[in-house]
Amino acid sequence: MSLPRVENPCFLLFLLAFQALFILILYRGGPAGVFRGLSGSPQVPDFSKPHDVYTNLSLLARRPAEDALPYCSARSPLLVGPLIVSFRALPSERTIIKKNPFVQSGGLYRPPHCLARYKSAILVAYSNQEKDLHHLLYYIHPFLQRQQLSYRIYLIQQVGNGTFNRAKLLNIGVREALKDEDWDCLLLHDVDLVPENDYNLYICDEYYPKHMASAIDKFHYNLPYKSFFGGVSALTPEHYMKMNGFPNTYWGSGGENDDIATRIQLAGMKIVRPPSHLGRYKMMNSNKETEEPWRRPASRHNTGKTWKDDGMNSLEFKLLSRTKHPLYTNITVDIGYVPPFS
Repeated sequence: MSLPRVENPCFLLFLLAFQALFILILYRGGPAGVFRGLSGSPQVPDFSKPHDVYTNLSLLARRPAEDALPYCSARSPLLVGPLIVSFRALPSERTIIKKNPFVQSGGLYRPPHCLARYKSAILVAYSNQEKDLHHLLYYIHPFLQRQQLSYRIYLIQQVGNGTFNRAKLLNIGVREALKDEDWDCLLLHDVDLVPENDYNLYICDEYYPKHMASAIDKFHYNLPYKSFFGGVSALTPEHYMKMNGFPNTYWGSGGENDDIATRIQLAGMKIVRPPSHLGRYKMMNSNKETEEPWRRPASRHNTGKTWKDDGMNSLEFKLLSRTKHPLYTNITVDIGYVPPFS
């Protein structure tokens, strides 16, 4: 004898599943929202409606001392997506400090309302670019705070007027930063680039080095060439040491990023990138180079033969000073003899 339909367990299970699906559709805003949520792929943001970079920071408040801090939510509720980025007005240091009351001496920040799940060091090789620095600090501090990260910003400068060696300065920055904290992620950041989407999280990929700046306005928001690794990149300390860091022998600019791309491959890793709508950056003075900026620079090094001997394991420098400024930690170094061919 068969059970009536309403008493059939299979029918009741089907009915409950249908009701749950109906509620999910209402909650997600329609069937498209359901499938988007199930697939895990974020919706492409509307860059015609960007937000002020300081949006939502007024919501931050320090919890009472007697309260035990909870861990920050896995997905920050402070994120807004596309940001308004403009370099027309130069912000003063006083303005930046006033707008970022929770940033501590040395450019250190910890969320005041929760325990950060991730610790990132922002490393900037610097050479007398004060205007660029002010713009970067104005945007990068609120950008990182909305991501609920614990972070510190480091500026690494070489003394004197010799040829700039960005790669060696970044190696020095990594070594000095790791004396302060067991950082989860090392962000190697050009001073003249500002992110345009705060969903581009400044955290590392667990398995591979991550090229963050996958879409720069200077290159019409495209990669200039496939192996491009310049601008902003994120590596765990383990990634960095596995490929022996950056080469110390690149003087001037241009080739060290491609050397790193080759090192990543030689160390048995690969480059990963966020999608272009997340990895968007604006470059300050992006029109200053008029001659074919998309051409890959010719390499002057045989990376396959030199990468194991030229890098973190051969790094030599003299630390001259280490100073905590209100918005960053400044590290000034003597990097040694500058070769005449530079």
